[in-house]
Amino acid sequence: MKELDSRFRGNDSGGNSMNNDLNWRYATKKFDSSKKISKQELDELLEVLRLSPSSCGLQPWKFVVVHDPVLRKELKPHAHNQPQITDADTLIVFCALKNIDEKYVKRFIDSIVQVRAVPKESLAGYEQMMLDLIKGKGPEEIVQWMKQQVYIALGFFLAECSHRKIDACPMEGFDPKKFDEILELPKAGLESVVLCTIGYRASDDHYAALKKVRFDKNEVFIDRS
Repeated sequence: MKELDSRFRGNDSGGNSMNNDLNWRYATKKFDSSKKISKQELDELLEVLRLSPSSCGLQPWKFVVVHDPVLRKELKPHAHNQPQITDADTLIVFCALKNIDEKYVKRFIDSIVQVRAVPKESLAGYEQMMLDLIKGKGPEEIVQWMKQQVYIALGFFLAECSHRKIDACPMEGFDPKKFDEILELPKAGLESVVLCTIGYRASDDHYAALKKVRFDKNEVFIDRS
């Protein structure tokens, strides 16, 4: 493979703001439980989740924000007793819908009509395209597709956290069935997919000082130009 050209070469020290943010962040293992995120900043972070892109704009997700210390203590054993569950300022449970149907699509179309002030008839083709997409997938495919959309939102959320110098730890190490049960997610037609704890790193979290390990650019990018 030929050496990558300048389009793929970045500044290894993190020359632009996004690279600086990503070099700064890490999956925080130890949070300072005494440091709190302001309500305004949390609201702005949650707005990033609301605005995150999804396939067809269907937003097949919901996000459960857990502050209650008693509830988080109950959840902790079902996440391998990881301290982030109780020590971080906020626990967010990223959930996917368990089902998406024609009624959901029509409600989304109605939202477009209201927000953009366009005639519903003009969206007939778009509506049918979404219905065909759903009908063309089996139940397991639909569930997997919706879970993939949730990870898109997680990516945007982590990027915004790093930009604001708020620490975050995405977590797949948990028992989804127990979380679903404790949080009563089936009643809301939801299932948990991934967790993310946010707050501020503890001064003695030694992981914060470790160098970031990533494969070299020439291993990561394949140039077909």
